[in-house]
Amino acid sequence: MTVFFYCFREREKILNLIEAASGGRLTPSYFRIGGLMMDLPAGFERRVKQFQDGFLKSVDEFHTLLTGNRIFQKRTQGVGVISAEDAIDWGLSGPCLRGSGIDLDIRRANPYTGYEKYDFEVPTESDGDVWARYIVRMREMKESHKIVTQALARLKPGPVKADAPKVVLPDREAMKRHMDALIHHFLIVAEGFDVPAGEVYMPIEASKGELGVYVRSDGGPKPSRVHFRGPSFVNLSALPQMAEGAMIADIVAIIGSLDIVLGEIDR
Repeated sequence: MTVFFYCFREREKILNLIEAASGGRLTPSYFRIGGLMMDLPAGFERRVKQFQDGFLKSVDEFHTLLTGNRIFQKRTQGVGVISAEDAIDWGLSGPCLRGSGIDLDIRRANPYTGYEKYDFEVPTESDGDVWARYIVRMREMKESHKIVTQALARLKPGPVKADAPKVVLPDREAMKRHMDALIHHFLIVAEGFDVPAGEVYMPIEASKGELGVYVRSDGGPKPSRVHFRGPSFVNLSALPQMAEGAMIADIVAIIGSLDIVLGEIDR
């Protein structure tokens, strides 16, 4: 219970930061076409730095309470094993893939939003079991701490939206003063805007693996085809192979190491 208390305590701090920036906790809608929903609230950088100052100590507490626990080690080591070859064949991604020794992180392999400018390592483990996937995630928390520290140091005042009134929603204050801004707002919301014909697939490195979006346009304001590639659905598909020869009690640990979200799978 102590472990869960510490985990939920840190998780709540992170969710509070997300809510402060976007207004949402679990399903924030902060990124928009052309930029962001709004600028960061006053004092946000200070709050993030306060969290950063104590986070590494919390990670060390997780290691003290859980990583060194012999019961936890026995229940996770050698359980739910999947080889590197099989992990690739099943299309695993994220910590589930890196736990089998595959050094693949989309932020490094196909950088986006400036990730190529950040200094961070891609943790991998070679055993491919529940323990390896756990250790990868523990190591990734420290790498995430490094990325956030660098991002804070580079954060500078500036515009948060592109100056493109045909595709970007105008500011609320502008809508109150200028009729053309109000008209653009209604046109974008009601009719959208034409997108050149073509198709694109864009993946990102989400917390659970590769989250990709495929969009095809026929040149109009609405896509002719949209598909979301969720990591949880693909990672869970390998469960029968991971669970082969295991005890029923091991299934809980294996599923936990996959870190799935049922809402993403059942859609």
